[in-house]
Amino acid sequence: MERPVFLAHIAGDGREQTVAEHLEGTARRSAAFAANFGSEDFGRLVGLAHDIGKNTSAFQRRLKEGGPKVDHATAGAVECAGVGAYISACCVIGHHGGLPDFGNPEVDMPGAPTFSGRLKKGMQGGIPPYEWSGSLPAVPPEPDFQDDGYRLAMWTRMLYSCLVDADYLDTEEFMSGGTVARGGYDSLPALWERLKRYIEGFYPPKGELNRLRCRILEDCTEAGSGQKGIYTLTVPTGGGKTIASLAFALRHAMQNGMRRIIYVIPYTSIIEQNALVFRSILGENNVLEHHSSAIFDSDEETSGEKSRQRLASENWDAPVVVTTAVQFFESIHANRSSKCRKLHNIANSVIIFDEAQMLPMNALLPCVGAISSLVADFGASAVLCTATQPVLNDLIPSFAPQLRVKEICPDTAQLYERFRRVSFRSIGERSNAALAEELCAQKQVLCIVNSRKAAQEIHALLAGEGSFHLSTLMCPVHRQAVLQTVRQRLRDGLPCRVVSTSLIEAGVDVDFPAVYREMAGLDSILQAAGRCNRNGKRDAAQSIVSIFTGETPAPKLFRQNVRATREALEDGRDPGDPDSVRRYFTRYRSLIGDHLDRAEVVQRLRSGTSGGLLPFKAVAEDFRMIDDDCMTVYIPYEDGAALCRELLSGHASRELYRRAGRYSVSIYHGHYEALLSAGDVQPLDAESAVLINPALYSAETGLSLVADSGKAEFI
Repeated sequence: MERPVFLAHIAGDGREQTVAEHLEGTARRSAAFAANFGSEDFGRLVGLAHDIGKNTSAFQRRLKEGGPKVDHATAGAVECAGVGAYISACCVIGHHGGLPDFGNPEVDMPGAPTFSGRLKKGMQGGIPPYEWSGSLPAVPPEPDFQDDGYRLAMWTRMLYSCLVDADYLDTEEFMSGGTVARGGYDSLPALWERLKRYIEGFYPPKGELNRLRCRILEDCTEAGSGQKGIYTLTVPTGGGKTIASLAFALRHAMQNGMRRIIYVIPYTSIIEQNALVFRSILGENNVLEHHSSAIFDSDEETSGEKSRQRLASENWDAPVVVTTAVQFFESIHANRSSKCRKLHNIANSVIIFDEAQMLPMNALLPCVGAISSLVADFGASAVLCTATQPVLNDLIPSFAPQLRVKEICPDTAQLYERFRRVSFRSIGERSNAALAEELCAQKQVLCIVNSRKAAQEIHALLAGEGSFHLSTLMCPVHRQAVLQTVRQRLRDGLPCRVVSTSLIEAGVDVDFPAVYREMAGLDSILQAAGRCNRNGKRDAAQSIVSIFTGETPAPKLFRQNVRATREALEDGRDPGDPDSVRRYFTRYRSLIGDHLDRAEVVQRLRSGTSGGLLPFKAVAEDFRMIDDDCMTVYIPYEDGAALCRELLSGHASRELYRRAGRYSVSIYHGHYEALLSAGDVQPLDAESAVLINPALYSAETGLSLVADSGKAEFI
């Protein structure tokens, strides 16, 4: 009797792909991906096993007749367990629905939602019977990383990533008939040659500042020939670290046979700025932005650059990837296939963590764990790049004792002194009115405060031409327009007084002759100082950064930072001295204590929970880089009005939400509830709404902090 042919996919034009063909194609890709971290055998194993459950009459009815959904993943997990590969089996069982919590093999009942429960159900015949005469290859014992569950969880997600990306790619190639455009990037040596040609324009350097920048660039280029590991690049603001770090990364990647460069940056505004620079040097097609504001429409033609960028954003296969810290670390701790798909492409890559001091303290331990594991176990190199280096040397050995941190520019103290472009002064307490009076007395000045409320109140007190406000109560498009105006007025020597929250501090290219900074963390104060005399055209003695205490107490979020700053600067210490920075971070860490992992991610992965081992799903749900106790309000500002109407029409798409993100603000629940009660917003879902009272959005200060009962409706 002839054996039935089981199909994995049927294309729109009627072409058929057998299960055997799909398993072999997926296994080939998955093995190649996993080879980048020494796990080729396991990559092939999970690829061969993942869709064994499609060899059933139930799945064939589903495929050909639109029958009910079928569990086609557990069968492959049963087969993996049969060769003793239980972690691989967990990857297979979750290749569509996400990695489940591993559970407790001793007590989980068959059918429980854990991996152990689902596996028991499959082994007891609780899944459709499948016909499969093949056998899985023998594999060595799965790694245990000296019983470190955190590193084992990292390996599991990496293997899972290999499987799901290989599955997507094999399916995509078949369904499209091989027409999907992927790859086509230039080689890293070609990118290096382009960067060298760009750098030639720096020589001979003009002026002392440019000579110092060239020296830093040369140090980074030379250090790039070093071995893989964890590096720090501690360079003063204005030291040219963007190009210098790119030079290190390209040289290092070529020297060590690495595959790509990943820039991890705290703010979207800096990402857009840096990606523009990288594209101008390396070519448009070689640089991928992946963040909430990058738009790649899924309904575009499957050719052309935008389509390739959209596809690359799913699995990060471009040679240079620029992303946010939120996207990076939340993906690493995720369990869903869509977020984990790209993880294997981080292996054997150079990862630049720009503004590394901005890693949130309440998630610092799992972030350091991820960085340490990527370097120790997956062939990556990491560079912690900042003007104010955080103190992490005690945390890294707790994950990877063999790692030693190397500084790329060792004479940091001398560099700071030679890059000094400002003088600091402490001016004590200032009321909003007194502060506004001082600001009005200056032609060009930047004032940075700790709260959006203070920014709006102080701005309201400014008189005369050229006063501007910046805060996250303004949508991104609005902020960018204001910054463009501010930069032009600064260049033209026109009056320009800006009151801003801290959003202007990190990486925003503005150059004021004077800066006022409300007392905050020392790293924030030094970032603010980087907006004063940024281009070194004025004397440091005349470029004053004034540190003041505002009329309202520091928000709770800042209080420990403020306390650490005051103690670090005791006895009149210079805020710009690298020793002051070390004192600040050491003191801040001591004030935080053990609260470096709010979601207890590391402990739960290392020791398990009452529900069992390796709680992948639970950790993914709980891990957040930043507090998400906020609501999104979409603003009918300029072109955002049309987008808001589309959102309210009920026919929204993911692409529409991503475009509308450029016209949105995030607000706390109390603010949102006030707007909702007053009828100023119309909810879209449990987490977002559209502002329907445009009178509450000011062209000067953005969204009002006060709801309005008498309003002009937005239609």
